[in-house]
Amino acid sequence: MSVEPKKPRQACCSKLKLFLVSLAFAYFAKAFGGAYMKSSITQIERRFDIPSSLTGVIDGGFEMGNLLVIAFVSYFGAKLHRPRLIGIGCLLMATGSFLTALPHFFQGRYKYETSMSHNSHVNSTANTLPCLSNQSLADSAFFPLDCEKAAGSSMWIYVFLGNMLRGIGETPVMPLGISYMDDFSKEENTPFYLACIHTVGILGPMVGFMMGSFLAKIYVDIGFTDLGMGLGKVQHRVTRFNVILVIKSVVQPYWFSLREMGDVIFAVSNQKRLFKNSIFSLMILTNLVAVNGFIGMITFKPKFMEQTYGQSASRAIFLIGIMNLPAVALGFITGGFVMKRFKLGVVGAGRMSISASLGAFSLFAVQIFLHCDNAEVAGLTVSYQGAPQVSYSQQTLLSQCNMGCSCSLKHWDPVCAYNGMTYASPCLAGCQTSSGSGRAMVFNNCTCITEAMTPAANTSAVLGQCSRKSDCDRKFKIYMALSVLGAFISACGGTPGYIVLLRSIQPDLKSLALGMQTLIVRTLGGIPPPIYFGALIDRTCLKWGTKQCGGRGACRLYNANAFRSFALFKLLQFSVNRAGRDDCPCWGEMETGV
Repeated sequence: MSVEPKKPRQACCSKLKLFLVSLAFAYFAKAFGGAYMKSSITQIERRFDIPSSLTGVIDGGFEMGNLLVIAFVSYFGAKLHRPRLIGIGCLLMATGSFLTALPHFFQGRYKYETSMSHNSHVNSTANTLPCLSNQSLADSAFFPLDCEKAAGSSMWIYVFLGNMLRGIGETPVMPLGISYMDDFSKEENTPFYLACIHTVGILGPMVGFMMGSFLAKIYVDIGFTDLGMGLGKVQHRVTRFNVILVIKSVVQPYWFSLREMGDVIFAVSNQKRLFKNSIFSLMILTNLVAVNGFIGMITFKPKFMEQTYGQSASRAIFLIGIMNLPAVALGFITGGFVMKRFKLGVVGAGRMSISASLGAFSLFAVQIFLHCDNAEVAGLTVSYQGAPQVSYSQQTLLSQCNMGCSCSLKHWDPVCAYNGMTYASPCLAGCQTSSGSGRAMVFNNCTCITEAMTPAANTSAVLGQCSRKSDCDRKFKIYMALSVLGAFISACGGTPGYIVLLRSIQPDLKSLALGMQTLIVRTLGGIPPPIYFGALIDRTCLKWGTKQCGGRGACRLYNANAFRSFALFKLLQFSVNRAGRDDCPCWGEMETGV
């Protein structure tokens, strides 16, 4: 008879641990999708030839989808079967991932924007004439009037809708999962469980960024590279990943309940009680500012590393996944362990969170002084004689050395001269001949190179932009070291910040509070930042790309100094308000660090 009372307790504990494992896996899956989307922002821009402001709308689709159902989840989530709602959400996330991948199957292969594509002998070893005297590749070339509405020009809508569906599916995972775990776990174990869930969730962005880095190395500029790994193999990998998401959502052990759910009655009086809580209201305000900084910064961080420090897209994504995110994971688990080891209460948790915020802010502030000069691009950031300048006008691309070449000012096909200067195209460099084929093509007798060289030595150029100066690489290493250390310290205050929120709310209002907090912060802090920050970035663009039929495409070159000013403003905005960040919904989409 003495054994009987222990059976329900053992079963309950067993189910709770099973639920925690399932919840951690759900965090991993949703964070994986969010991180991969963030890592692909630059690729999405170039694939669909759209500006950063529009990619901000696509990225904000996740928050928009979340808002469609957050009210239902907040008010009625605890009244219904919470684990089953989470399982249904996982299935919707998998469906959204399938929808996001559809354009890759239906739009056809990517056609790389290049002025050389007008020459049928581009892959021949025979000499070509990049400087086309008395010929017109200029801006007056004829383009069909209906070109902007060509098939595939609006395929980005599928990515937007898929991201929105992912947002709908993610909605119940965080508020219902965390409140459910907090209701049925011992109070002293909650910080450790939260830290474990967030730490496992960190693995999702790590894998997502690593996959993004790997796929960013696969070139699809047809005619210039060897497609040894064809699009078919990439499609198969994407398909297998989406199938795994669907299987995961179906087999997840969420179809159980620890006990009958209590009712949450939505009433105006509940909202009044909630917002009279000064701690809750203050954390809402600080999170609103912090999320604006976080979302705007993390969405375009790979592009920031590309434009400011001259890193490739794949390397920038790789470093975020392999260095920043493990630091965040270690910070989360460290914060949870410290709280459990020293049995910190609400006041201790608040002090720890504020201390972490101040430490991270100090490290982030130092990054203001770590910057590189603009890449030297003739006619845009420097004159053809090498004098520094910043020009947003296309006319400065012309000089006496290329006046007779009838060059297009819209194409972006950069070449690197041996003098370390980049030219927007072989034609604008005044190159007369070329040799080789594909990416190994070399352009010779470039008249514009002689203007910046004294005496004129090698007048050849190769495809691609020139690398930054050596001191820029040193500054980038210092930047990464500070970024990793700041991410660790910042994450140490994450779990304490969440505990402050949970412990400052009455038990009967916990689900409502988390839902209302998510609704408010997602509406005002989740959707606008990618859009307005993307629009600000567009204003720093020095050279816009060109669509196949003549419309303005994605930006190819930014004013790095202006870009850096916007990015660091968002970074400091985020770190100043870091004290309550971990309960912000930005961690609901993906567990990333800064």
